[in-house]
Amino acid sequence: MNYARMVIEKEAPEEYGYDRIRYNLSESSIADQKLSDIGLSLPDLTLFYGEHRGDKELRALIAMQDKGISPDDVLVTAGAAGALFIISTSLLSGRDHLVVVRPNYATNIETPKAIGCTIAYVDLDFDEGFAIDVARVAAAIRPDTRLISVTCPHNPTGTMMSQADLDALVALAERSSCHLPVDETYRDLSYGKRLPSAASLSPRAISVSSLSKAFGIPGIRIGWLVTRDAALQEKFLAAKEQIGICGSVIDEGIARGMLERRNAFLSALLPEMAKRRDIVQAWIDREPLVDWVRPEGGVVGFPRLNVGPEFDLDRFYVNLLENHGTYVGPGHWFDMPKRFFRVGFGWPKEADLRGGLDAISAALRA
Repeated sequence: MNYARMVIEKEAPEEYGYDRIRYNLSESSIADQKLSDIGLSLPDLTLFYGEHRGDKELRALIAMQDKGISPDDVLVTAGAAGALFIISTSLLSGRDHLVVVRPNYATNIETPKAIGCTIAYVDLDFDEGFAIDVARVAAAIRPDTRLISVTCPHNPTGTMMSQADLDALVALAERSSCHLPVDETYRDLSYGKRLPSAASLSPRAISVSSLSKAFGIPGIRIGWLVTRDAALQEKFLAAKEQIGICGSVIDEGIARGMLERRNAFLSALLPEMAKRRDIVQAWIDREPLVDWVRPEGGVVGFPRLNVGPEFDLDRFYVNLLENHGTYVGPGHWFDMPKRFFRVGFGWPKEADLRGGLDAISAALRA
């Protein structure tokens, strides 16, 4: 493994310093929750080695969200990042090839790079609504392709594929004898129809999710992967055991409490997040130098700056942060041009969201 730090992590707000940022629009989750916010307290747990697959009751709560999924199909991991790492290191070698729909969550690119894989990118196009083109994905498949990596709802654009496109990708993975990992971290924050988990559709599909983005508790590091392939699940379990044996029983206890409250939490959250999305839309409607593809899920969007080649993008981002105290996720975090940036509208308070958007307008005209 030839590790290199991911740009998105080197430039993360926690690395830069939260105290240096006034309007933080770079976050990809809802606001961080306290135990008291969600009506939880630390349970009086015995601090033993937990179940290697993850707490059985927690796995049951995850499995019950989709038909055809059982607790034995679920492996609890250290966040979605842990799940993605396990998938890549279990299924890929330096001789293998994978297809990555880009932009994508950085781990889906950087871990295969560290392994030494050959990667074919299928880039999404702003002018096509960041819609996935299954035919282009199919054209990128080779005999040595092992994975097709996608996210839905998409990070960082917030767009969603259709049920027909998801079915087509599943069929493509089956025909090609490769696997389809789908990062579904934002699936609970779908503003329209919620797609089924990919893993419920085929043993060739692997679903990945976590409690970090939609539930605002990234500090407990609870994610999971789901596969109906028992042999593959055993391989993933072996990887988890060699990395850390099991998860934290404290983290899993909190996660269980959150998922027991899942429906009530989401029913209050979704209308508020839809309102935040509308705030960004209203700003874009009156800001001629910015456009976006309206997100259909999640709490991030990926606007494009309508500026010419003479516009100094590096200076813009420096000015935005140093003189306006506003932090966004520039396109290079996602191997994309700096004309694009990720804006998170779920983490800041409403007043800070509005302040940060106004600051972007001011910095553009500076």
